[in-house]
Amino acid sequence: MNTATNFPDAAQRHEMLQSGLDLLDQGITVFDANLRLVAWNAPFLRLLEFPPEMAYVGAPFESFIRHNALRGEYGPGDIEQQVAERVAAAANFAPHITERQRPNGSVLLLRGEPLNDKGFVTLYSDVTEQRYIENLTEHQNIQLDERVRRRTAQLENANANLTRANSENGRIAAALRRSEERLRLINDTIPILIGYVDRNEIYQYANKGYSDWFNVPEGSVTGNTIPEVIGHEVYAQIRDPIRKALSGQQVTYEYQMVRNGQTLFARSTLVPETLPEGDTLGFFVFSYDITEQKRMQAALIQAQKMEAIGQLTGGLAHDFNNLLTVIIGNLAALQDHRPHDAEVNEFVEPALQSARRGVQLIKRLLTFSRQQPLEPQAVDIGRLLAGMSKLVRRSLPESIAVSTDLACASIHALVDPGQLESALLNFALNARDAMPDGGRLHIAARPVELESAEASAFEITPGAYAMIEVADNGCGMDAATLARVYEPFFTTKRFGLGSGLGLAMAYGFVKQSAGGLSIRSEPGQGTTVLMVLPLTRPQADTDAPPEDAPLAHSGELVLLVEDDAAVRRVVRQQLVYLGYPVIEAENGAQALEMIAQIPDIALIVSDIIMPGGLNGHQLAARVQAERPEIRILLMSGYTDEVLSESALPVLSKPFVRQDLVRAIQQATRRTP
Repeated sequence: MNTATNFPDAAQRHEMLQSGLDLLDQGITVFDANLRLVAWNAPFLRLLEFPPEMAYVGAPFESFIRHNALRGEYGPGDIEQQVAERVAAAANFAPHITERQRPNGSVLLLRGEPLNDKGFVTLYSDVTEQRYIENLTEHQNIQLDERVRRRTAQLENANANLTRANSENGRIAAALRRSEERLRLINDTIPILIGYVDRNEIYQYANKGYSDWFNVPEGSVTGNTIPEVIGHEVYAQIRDPIRKALSGQQVTYEYQMVRNGQTLFARSTLVPETLPEGDTLGFFVFSYDITEQKRMQAALIQAQKMEAIGQLTGGLAHDFNNLLTVIIGNLAALQDHRPHDAEVNEFVEPALQSARRGVQLIKRLLTFSRQQPLEPQAVDIGRLLAGMSKLVRRSLPESIAVSTDLACASIHALVDPGQLESALLNFALNARDAMPDGGRLHIAARPVELESAEASAFEITPGAYAMIEVADNGCGMDAATLARVYEPFFTTKRFGLGSGLGLAMAYGFVKQSAGGLSIRSEPGQGTTVLMVLPLTRPQADTDAPPEDAPLAHSGELVLLVEDDAAVRRVVRQQLVYLGYPVIEAENGAQALEMIAQIPDIALIVSDIIMPGGLNGHQLAARVQAERPEIRILLMSGYTDEVLSESALPVLSKPFVRQDLVRAIQQATRRTP
């Protein structure tokens, strides 16, 4: 069949464009300079629940506003005032984007753009799911096959009517040209890609969105093949969907492309145009940008991963801390009893070091899951990095040259210094492993002011930040590895050389500190880690009581309340060593009985979480009400969610005797 004989005339193009508009999820209206309805589509009536008879050429804008006001779309108030205000605003013919929640709970996004001859075109989008589930739900594919067949029948009927009205052909042709121009203007205003491709994969129509999306001159799409317009790389991704569409199947797919160094994502629907006998003439293309949706999906997936690991870590922290309390306490006691026994210390000291590393690992895991209480303070970034440079150099082989740029680093960030040092050391060690044959490591810091686009890349709010850069020229990472660097326990290192937790913990710490982390890497081009932390003002030095002050109340009776017998034994030994006589209780109820019967109790050291229906907080409240002179010190192996509930001193498990001394001193200072 000759292709030229099948090319649609002006009337067909009008109907094809109108058919395309009716197939959109979004509603569309066009009002002229007199605020009279010129064009619309079916989704407009459906989304706003307007009766079909309201929509006709020449229908006044005011009628739609009044209909909405009468059924309460704009809330309570004077109906005439609501109508007058909205009609007056429309008469300004100014671009506008508004969002409105309807009484039925749906949320509509209204985007209005003025036309050259006054009047305006408005796009109505249902964004309910986007607002409530953060763009995670897929747009339902519209079943278009039946509509295409129905529109084909309508086109055939229109052709018959045109034949019978041949005498008015000139007037109709002029009207169609004006309509085509209007529809093209509408299509160029819509923020989606609309096109028509024939059976030879040649574009016969494309709106302005095509030239903007693929960065080609406007008007250069029509007449070119698909690979010539979108590029061979993108074409390779969508070749199969195109074949299905040309076989008569409606198909929806996603693809990605790189533009100006940024990866963009799009979702497209191909709707075939078929003849009654089954031949496919071509297909319509409807595409829209889903880059932001993909970014939000990735962010949410990462958040879900962190939540899962946090639940696991937080639930196990208490039990591990109790075990480590027993281990560290007994090892320290053995070391105290045999201080000069080299043979004993040969075994005890490594065990103590391993137990302490276990404590730090739990803290880092809790930091990663955002459940570990941080101790943020105003940290001089330049001074901290300068102090770490020696440690970094000692940790790296001589084949790796370390350089710093701290000239502009006289800045302060609100951050936990210990966690920051741990994260930076982890970055340096990762760089070391990426440069087995040597290389360069560069560390720099500077203040930055992040605008919306830059802040969005770090998933933070715009504002002033301190940016720390750690860059190496090592082997780098491919895209697949880079996409998984924050996953807990993911590592490319050999077994035994890494836990796969370093970057995941650093990410958790930075996010918990209201900052952001970005990693850029390419195979053979090295890796750059960018960390941003909120800027703050330097803090004035404050005098704190000395930690080694003598225990003024040594010798007073202590009530130790702890349900774990092993932990209770260790803590009792430490208290006895400090000169305190100790009595013990297994739970809160038993402790209350002792308090009522023994007036000499001066200090209570109690676990927070205990069986029996009375926890440490509740026990403390009872004691403060009945015996306010008794000092109270709480212990816990749980996270800050538990610790934050108390105004009393809380000693985190595991601890050594020096920690216990400081906590008792703190409890003493709080005594009325």
